[in-house]
Parts: sequence; C-alpha cells; structure tokens
Amino acid sequence: MSNTTVFRNAAWLIAWDQERAGHVYRRDVDLAIRGSEIVFIGKHYPEAAAVEVDCSGRLLLPGLVNIHSHPTSEPLRKGITDESRSPGFWHSSLYEFLTVFNNDTEGAVAAMRVALAELLLSGVTTVVDLSVPFEGWLDTLAESGIRAVAAPMFRDARWFTKNGHQLDYAWDKKAGREAFEHARRLIDLAQQHPSRRLSGMLCPAQIDTCSPELIRDAYDYALERRLPLQIHASQSVNEFHEMFRRYGKTPIAWLKAIGALGRPTIIGHGIFLDHHPWLHWPTRGDLALLRDAGATVAHCPTVFMRRGIAMNTFGAYAREGIHLGIGTDTYPHNFLEEMRSAFTISRAVAGSVDDVSTLDVFNAGTLGGARALLRDDIGRLEVGAKADIVVVDIKDPAMMPMREPLRSLLYVAAERAVRDVYVDGERVVADQRVLSIDHRAAAEALEEAQKRSMREVPKLDWAGRSTDQLAPMVLPILKG
Repeated sequence: MSNTTVFRNAAWLIAWDQERAGHVYRRDVDLAIRGSEIVFIGKHYPEAAAVEVDCSGRLLLPGLVNIHSHPTSEPLRKGITDESRSPGFWHSSLYEFLTVFNNDTEGAVAAMRVALAELLLSGVTTVVDLSVPFEGWLDTLAESGIRAVAAPMFRDARWFTKNGHQLDYAWDKKAGREAFEHARRLIDLAQQHPSRRLSGMLCPAQIDTCSPELIRDAYDYALERRLPLQIHASQSVNEFHEMFRRYGKTPIAWLKAIGALGRPTIIGHGIFLDHHPWLHWPTRGDLALLRDAGATVAHCPTVFMRRGIAMNTFGAYAREGIHLGIGTDTYPHNFLEEMRSAFTISRAVAGSVDDVSTLDVFNAGTLGGARALLRDDIGRLEVGAKADIVVVDIKDPAMMPMREPLRSLLYVAAERAVRDVYVDGERVVADQRVLSIDHRAAAEALEEAQKRSMREVPKLDWAGRSTDQLAPMVLPILKG
C-alpha cells in the first residue's frame, strides 16, 4: 500500500483492550497506519508498506491529549511569573500579573509556535487552545501539525484592581455578546479548515466575568452543536467568594442552578471546591455535583504549585468518580512534566503514595482528555482510531534500566526519550526535532515580544510598578 506505514516489532506498545476497557502493554507487535487511521495491531502485519519503521528498541504510546492551554500568552511570561507574589489575592497571578503582561499579535504567533513545539516534543498530539482570537490564529494552529481544538474566549467583563487587594469588574454585555457571536463563526471555520485537524469548543472565559445569560446560551449552543464547553471556575479564592457574594452559591452549585453543568462541561482548574481547606467552607457538595453531572475537571498542577496552591486532591477527585483531564496552563508546555507533577503533588498533599496511581494520571492524559472532547478515536491505540502515535526510545539512558515503561517515562525520562510523534498519520517530530515549526526562530521572536510587553507594564499596573519591581531578579546585577 502506497500510503501505509508499519511500525515493526515494537518492543512495547500501549494498546487499548476492549475486553478490559483499558490500556494494556503488548510486546513485540506491529502497528500499521494507512492515511490517518490505525489499521492493524498484532504479531505480524502481512502486507508490504510504503514505509517500515524498526521499533525493536521503541515504546509506542497513544498521542497525549491536553485539554487546557493558553499558548498565545503564557510563554511570554517566562522569567516573570515563576514566583510571583500577590498577597492581596492569595498569591494568584490572575489579577495583578496577567492583566499587565500583555502580548501583541506578532508576539502571540511566536508564543504559539514555542508552546506548540514544546507540546509536540512532549508527546501531545491534541491540544485545546483557549485564546483571545486574532487574525491568523487558526492557520497558525494548523501549520503546526498538531490536532487542535480552537476555544475562542469571550466574556462580559474584565478584571481590574485599583489597590492590589480589591477586585473590580468592568462590565460590557454588548461586547460579550459580540465576542460570543464571533467565537461561533470561528468554530465553524475551524471545523471547515482544510487541514482537517481543527475543531472547536465554546469557552465563556471565566465564571465570574460572564453573565448567567451568556453562559447558559453558550451551553445551549454546545448541546445543539455537540461541542464541548470549557469555563474557568473555582480557580481562585477571590472568585469563590465573589460568586457566593453575588448568588449565594458556590461556583459549581451556581453552574448547576443555571443549567450549565453537564456532560459537555469542562471545568478549568476546579481547585477551590467547597471542601478545599483554604476556604473553611461549611458544605461538602461540589464533588458530588461534578460527579452526577458527568462534567470533567481540567487539572493543571504546575501553575498552581508555583503559588503554593494544590488540588485537594487529584486522587480524591478520581475516587469520587470525577472525570479528569490534564492541561498545561503555563510554561513550559511540557505535558509529561505536568503529568509527573499531578501525581507527586497529589501524594504530597494527601501524605500517601496510595492517593493516586501512575495509571490514574496516564488515563487522564489520554482517555480522560478524549472523553472531555467528546471523542473515542484519540487517546488510545486501536484499529480504527486516529493515527496519533508517540515513539519513545527505550534505549535512551534516562529510560534505563527499563523494567516498567510508563514509570521510566513519567518519573524520569519525560520528553528526553520522545523521538518521533505522528499526528493524523503524519510525522511531525523526527529524531526530537519539530518538522513543522522553526523552534529557535520562534523563541527569538518571543524574546523580542517580551521586551515590548515589559516596556508597557508601568502604564498598566495599578501602582505604576516596573517589571523589575513586580518580578525582581533572583540575583543582583553588578555593572562591569
């Protein structure tokens, strides 16, 4: 077959087993893809192929599914928000930092390319991009070669603070409605994109910046079009108390009350639920509401652990029956490191290794992500699924001694052992090099964008502070 590729004699392969309804290891097997689909997994593929890949020293695993990222903005903040302090807002970076370190269009493209390169190099084949849309956004996603879910954000209000401890909102519902209508048009364009790797998601940006009417209309549209919907909710102490002040309900209970919590709903972060110890709240109902609704929580541990914040706990959510996925909400966009953080932080908070297993987190990064996106053809290696494949070198020193493939990859080697990545049957990473993105050029362009952004910071900060005042250098700089 002229368009068939066979991965011969894979030493290890993580396959979907229908009978067990889960991932299993298979040894010394072939995997064949034709076009964009997997057509064979077994002991010996009998036909000739256009391309044959020797995988006798390789582990094949399903492409990883990242359900929450901000590639147009987060890479800009490297070296700035790594250990930001905001005591008036429980050290969340949302209100004093994310509002003043802004990106321009040229910088957004550079940031996207850097982030998408990092994702591909760490085995991500599907990513949800929650961004403020701009001209060329969809094409930049498509050019990367990744499978992307475009989630154009819209909202009725923006945050601001005048004093570093009080959060205010500037409301403009007309602009919010216009942005919602623009998002629907962009989602249609994504679905129709000639790359055939783009799709769409509804994204009312934050629960506290959207009116109930906007969220409910977005949810109804998601149901009508059979699309997922993601909203940032229960992501900060401020937001939790603000929602209760407005409506007398926790953020999750309020989503349920307005009819916007269901199977299509993805909760971005979902950390400050009513059981979280920082809240000292008298009720314990949020986890059950999420479970009963069939919603998914998108967990992004790294951005929160830098602020001393943690989910309580990933394992507890899983035991409660909450559907979980993984995201990269900050730099680096290294999905394998994010997965490692998910189980190490969860165990540290729980004080027990039994809190969460390696498989719990791997399932969240594959099957959980696919389920959140309303798909069953990604996040698994089986005949008929999309040919999204990660090839890992088990002879890389970081993988050796190689007794247990997933543990060697997630606890030790991470992206260092990822050699090749295929998306939709196309090789987009070859020998640890992204074929579709000039990573170095993008990084250089991003560095210039960061300089432009930092020059504007004193004009935007409530106290007129500079970058060096907001994010001091680790060491003093001496002249000469």
